[in-house]
Amino acid sequence: MEKTKILLDSDVVIHFMKAGCFSVLFQTFPNHQYLILDVVYDELRKHPATKAFIDKNLYFFSNHIKAETFAPKAEYKKEYFKLQSTLGRGESACMVYCWEHNDVLGSSNLRDIKSFCAAHGITYLTTLDFLYHAYTKGILTKEACTEYIEQVNANGSRLPIVEIDHYVPNAVI
Repeated sequence: MEKTKILLDSDVVIHFMKAGCFSVLFQTFPNHQYLILDVVYDELRKHPATKAFIDKNLYFFSNHIKAETFAPKAEYKKEYFKLQSTLGRGESACMVYCWEHNDVLGSSNLRDIKSFCAAHGITYLTTLDFLYHAYTKGILTKEACTEYIEQVNANGSRLPIVEIDHYVPNAVI
């Protein structure tokens, strides 16, 4: 039986990188295959720190995550170019790929993804959803989740400050 795939957009990768908790992704949903599209990989490679990090971790976690070429069929390619006119290449590619293949999207850019995902029946997980599931599965404590959020925010990203035990997840997969 084929594993459900979770496509990671660059923001989720960067959040877990900044918090020093990249392995938590794979511990949270160990029965899923994680993918990074080549378009997202190219975005991550623009910055030396993220390039070095993702190159190392694609190798280190190769049993859990792999790079995938984005090559949509004609009917999906049209939607990709339409999305790309207002959104980033990586987000656009991830949404179209998930729509075409019925996979799960890992992205925290709700403003950009929410309506498209709702219209096309795409399940998505935000960074906080991953944290919530890690918390409920005993992988992270409440304190570790709070520290994670603080660390990500201190390193230049923006996550809402929430009490993880009161968080309501977007999706359960």
